[in-house]
Amino acid sequence: MKINQITITCLLVIAMQTAFAQNARFAQQGTIEFEKRVNMFALLKKQITARNESYMKPMFENYQKTQPQFRVLKSTLTFSKDQTLFKPIEETVPVNNMWGDFAAQQNNIIFTNTVTGTSTSQKKVYEETYLVKDSTRKINWKITNEIKNIAGYDCRRANALIMDSIYVVAFYTDEIPISGGPESFSGLPGMILGVALPYEHTTWFATSVTDQPVAEDKLKAPVKGKATTNAGLIATLKSALKDWGDYAKDAFKAFLL
Repeated sequence: MKINQITITCLLVIAMQTAFAQNARFAQQGTIEFEKRVNMFALLKKQITARNESYMKPMFENYQKTQPQFRVLKSTLTFSKDQTLFKPIEETVPVNNMWGDFAAQQNNIIFTNTVTGTSTSQKKVYEETYLVKDSTRKINWKITNEIKNIAGYDCRRANALIMDSIYVVAFYTDEIPISGGPESFSGLPGMILGVALPYEHTTWFATSVTDQPVAEDKLKAPVKGKATTNAGLIATLKSALKDWGDYAKDAFKAFLL
């Protein structure tokens, strides 16, 4: 009798799980709100060297007393079937940028077609705006078994290395079956809802996901800017930053993320 009861209970559990999986809703269209957080204390401290500490250290200490540790920026990622559009939300309060903290800015509007593997990016680099049309970044992701809940979605962790030296941790969900993500992060079997660059002291995490139809006019590629490719932009940046020394590395990475 007990064996029969256990068998029946197991069958009921399996049936309930199957029914849940069959009725689960997979978001095909909607809008994701992201929050970018930059640890300014850690980021700026890295800029202090033996050569400049006489004046940079007092500036940094004053910054710690007058400014918050984390800079928070917001953005949206609109998605529909095989297209995504990442857009920063314009800040309403001016920010003190005396340190030239490029990593603590959001200057990119990125339209991606996940089927063709192409993107159109509007990038603001100092006073110039570029329109970069090229293939999406190829990232060699290594998927792990770690699970993290982000904005109500269970997301699986994946790790990668980009630009030869930047370690990336991403969390994606297959409940949004679109290979997209914030900024230029993509290439996983589902939507990326979280990205962390531990050594760059920067994260992007979704705060909400709105599952609803998206009008066609909400998914248009940017059109303004000087036309170029990824290779062309890299060449331009190398030429512009060639005399900046070590400081150029941070600026270079920030503009190409």
